[in-house]
Amino acid sequence: MVDIEGSTKISDVVLVHPDAHGDARGRFVETYRREWLPLGREMVQSNRSEKQAGALVGLHYHLHQADYWYVLRGTARVVLHDLRLGSPTDGVTESIDLDGDRDCGLFIPPGVAHGFGALSDLLLWYLVDGYYNPADELGLAWDDLEVNADWGLDSPVLSERDRTNPKRAEIADHLRPRYGLRT
Repeated sequence: MVDIEGSTKISDVVLVHPDAHGDARGRFVETYRREWLPLGREMVQSNRSEKQAGALVGLHYHLHQADYWYVLRGTARVVLHDLRLGSPTDGVTESIDLDGDRDCGLFIPPGVAHGFGALSDLLLWYLVDGYYNPADELGLAWDDLEVNADWGLDSPVLSERDRTNPKRAEIADHLRPRYGLRT
């Protein structure tokens, strides 16, 4: 039986705990079904991200695209921050540890900024419901005091982009999606 739960902090974020089946040969886990996600649409692209322990993939968000994340190996400290105008949880930050040893999928709706700290070497597989579009790939400063994120890392390794993303107060309203609208 699949256990599906909404986030206790950010509306429309969904955690999926699927059944794992194993025997002497190994394991089998059904990791994704469209029907598990009330706001989900058809996923059109799958991606793989491998990171070394200490890497930080800073906060980014989309106006239109939703993500579904699943850590296959290692542990990621996922940080979520609601940027959606009109959302009942606008401004809320949440941290969730995803561990490859505990099967869990994470649905992230458009407008919820997301990133992760690699608490160990890790392999993240994820689906998106929109093809890569640089115009829909926006950023938020990973170290913004208003976001107050706990990354679980002492000396994170960052990309240049993650070092230069704007603070929340610097993001214009037209670059923040409205809650409840999907286009």
